[in-house]
Order: sequence, then C-alpha cells, then structure tokens
Amino acid sequence: MSTSNKTRIVVIGIGEVGSRTAYTLLLRERADELVLIDSDQNKAIGDALDMNHGLLFLGRSKIWAGTYEDCTDADIIIITAGTEQKPEESRMDLLRRNHEIMSGIMSELIKTNTKAIVLITASPVDLMSYFAWEQSGLPASRVIGTGTLLDTARFRYLIGEQMNIDAHSVHAQIIGEHGNSELPLWSEANVAGSELDLSEDTKASIVARTQEAANEVVQAKGSSCYAIALSINRICAAILKDEGSVLNVSTLLKDYHGISDVYLGVPCIVDRQGIRSTIEVKLSDKEKVLLHQSADKLKGLIATTTYARSERNG
Repeated sequence: MSTSNKTRIVVIGIGEVGSRTAYTLLLRERADELVLIDSDQNKAIGDALDMNHGLLFLGRSKIWAGTYEDCTDADIIIITAGTEQKPEESRMDLLRRNHEIMSGIMSELIKTNTKAIVLITASPVDLMSYFAWEQSGLPASRVIGTGTLLDTARFRYLIGEQMNIDAHSVHAQIIGEHGNSELPLWSEANVAGSELDLSEDTKASIVARTQEAANEVVQAKGSSCYAIALSINRICAAILKDEGSVLNVSTLLKDYHGISDVYLGVPCIVDRQGIRSTIEVKLSDKEKVLLHQSADKLKGLIATTTYARSERNG
C-alpha cells in the first residue's frame, strides 16, 4: 500500500472496460489520484483530459495519463488490458496472447510496486489472475480476480426479476470459473431463509440467461462494460474502506473442498489487506463434483499454456 496520505488507483488498459472503470471510480470518488495507462498513450491522454474537464462538478481528484513509474505509490492497480479474439483464432491461441500481455505488464509492475493490491479483470480472468500471481511473486491475497462477482449479481437480478423481488433480498451465488463451467449454488439459495419456489425448468432458464448475459449485451451494443466497472468499484470500496465484505472474487485456492493451486471465484472476505480469507460454503455432492470439474478444466489450460511457454523458451 502507498506510504503517502493520498490514495492512488492505477488502471492499466483504457479500452471499453478500463475507461468505464476509471469513470466509475471518479464518480464514486474512490481515490485522490487516478492514473490511466495504455499502450495507446493518446487514448489514455484523451480520457484523462475528458474526465479532468468535469472535475468542477465532482471532488478534488487528480487524474492523468501515466507510465509504469506512476504505479510506485499505488494502493490498487487494476489490469483490464487484453486482446480480442481474431477471426479463425482458437481460444488457446487467444489465451496464449493474453498470457504474453499479462507477463509483460507484471514484469513492469514488480519493478515499481510490490505492496499494492493487483485487481485483474482481463479475460479469461481466472487464468490471467493465476498467471499474474505466478509471475509477480506477490502473496495470493494481493492478486485478486473479479471472479464470479458479476455472475452472482446477474444471477440474483434474474432470480429477483422472476420472483418480482428486489435482488438485494435474494441470497444466491455463483462460484467456480467465470465462464461456461461456473456453478450456481441452488442448494443454498434463499429469500429470508426460505427456499426459492422455482421449478427446475425455471432454474435452468435462469442459469442459461446468466451464462449468456454478457453475449446478450455484446450482441446488442458491441461490448459489456458498465456492470463490470461497477463490480470493480465494489471491490475497490471493500479494500479501501477495510470493510471485511464477503465478495465472490477469484483467488488462489488451498484445499477448498479438496481443490488447490488454481484461481476460482468463491466467497472471500475482502479488506485493506486484500483477501483476508475464503469462506468454504456448503455444497451438495453434485455441486462438489461440478466444482472439481471447473477446477480441472482451468488446471488443464494452465498446464497447456505453461508447456507452450517452455517450448517457446527452448
């Protein structure tokens, strides 16, 4: 964490998600200093100028387009940088390219700051979080992925919509991969302690809509950025305010229902130190099997990517 009295957040990658994240953090007045870093320096400069022009209507935040040297005094470093899938490119090729981008970013970061909390939202987030932790040498508690926090928000929203109940009153969550193998915990879902009165077909429909939510937004307007920006803001608030809030973020698991050495989204206590601890939720036998399948899928991708990297390095 920064040793100065000012709070500094750095956002690396000023694309759709990065720019919306920076703007959301500005509106919520999360930091005294907000630094934007992008390989396209002009984009970062333009966004910083645009936000500075509106400071009269907000607080006294200082915003600028910076470099990795500006990470030195950062409390939180948010990494949204990544690349989109090219036509006819396999998912594995995309993963390898984003892995290389993450490696380049982390090699620069650890030269300037080994005290900040690093928050990853780059895709695929669980794998990028693992690679960031692995390369940085930072404690896993300070390398956090956005995990299934947004999936859980979408899940609760859709349940509330179906039942005509405020989503804040719905207690339900999704754990595992932020992706197709994510796991909805119907066995623990409730409203005021009462089981949800939903048919199996309705439950299946809600899960399918949750998993397709991002694609639905992308098809409608080209990108999904507002909800993830709000998710990142929520994590930053939990850290900076030392809340001890329980959030479904991605972290390195250690014997979590028998799962270790992989990043997955699970309920975590988040405070000023990052992730204080994980909460091992109750799972049915079927849910345990599905969670292990989710972990095994990601471990396989980690192993394949690591092997490809060693082959390139000779």
